[in-house]
Amino acid sequence: MDEVEENSEEGLLIKQHRKEKKDLQAKIQSMKNNVPKNDKKRRKQLTEDIAKLEAELEARHKGDLEALSQKQTGPTQVSGITNGVNSLDLESEEPVQQPRVSKAKKRREKKAAQEKERDERIAEAEIVNLSGARHIESQKLAHILLERELQIRQIPSDGHCMYKAIEHQLNERGNAFTVANFRSQTADYMQNHAEDFLPFLTNSSTGGMYTHEEFLKYCTDIVNTPAWGGQLELRALSHILKTPIEVIQAESSPIVIGEEYSNKSITLVYMRHAYGLGEHYNSVENLDTITENS
Repeated sequence: MDEVEENSEEGLLIKQHRKEKKDLQAKIQSMKNNVPKNDKKRRKQLTEDIAKLEAELEARHKGDLEALSQKQTGPTQVSGITNGVNSLDLESEEPVQQPRVSKAKKRREKKAAQEKERDERIAEAEIVNLSGARHIESQKLAHILLERELQIRQIPSDGHCMYKAIEHQLNERGNAFTVANFRSQTADYMQNHAEDFLPFLTNSSTGGMYTHEEFLKYCTDIVNTPAWGGQLELRALSHILKTPIEVIQAESSPIVIGEEYSNKSITLVYMRHAYGLGEHYNSVENLDTITENS
């Protein structure tokens, strides 16, 4: 197992980052304590200031880790090579053994490269959409949530966002649910109540309603792939959980699915222009909640 030594350069950097995150959380708590909860204008500005501080710290930490990674994996300086290269017997010369890179390190480097590429795409989209649809949508949603003393809880845009947003809210209530469990139960419910869902599924090529085989594949994909969830899956989940699910949008009134149930509703935020990567669901949390950095 490839573990980071505590006193290594990487270990010391991680320790420093943890301390800086704790210091920032203490600063954020102090900032929140100094702003009355009923002062919505100052609370809104506070939310923006906190988001900026967290983003700046995260960006700096990523830069530190990238610089360290480049330092550790950069070109190796080879010494002790004589000028008599031409006189060597190349056929009898044994190949130079290159340092072996562990599988764990390769996985970390691959993951870091993928995250960096995704962050770059998001950053480019942020610039393009600064005055575009996404920015306008975000401003409207922030205003809607502020009136309810709520704020967005960001959910990764990995195809599981709807399920993860529901998972977040139910886990906050002390219920242990997982995305895999949601997907499995959703597929089972839809197959057992096909008459309630099949009429709303259309084959994009033929324009006709799904066949029985196409519907079974649709349900199988819910379980086995990161297939994006929508209104049909929300309807199934509201029945499974016996809980209303409210969906807040920027351009229209909230939609409530499962109004027949009396449990405390789950609230999701639906974004049509998230990060320029398409439609997306986020969760919500109370405005005075401190978001823990992982």
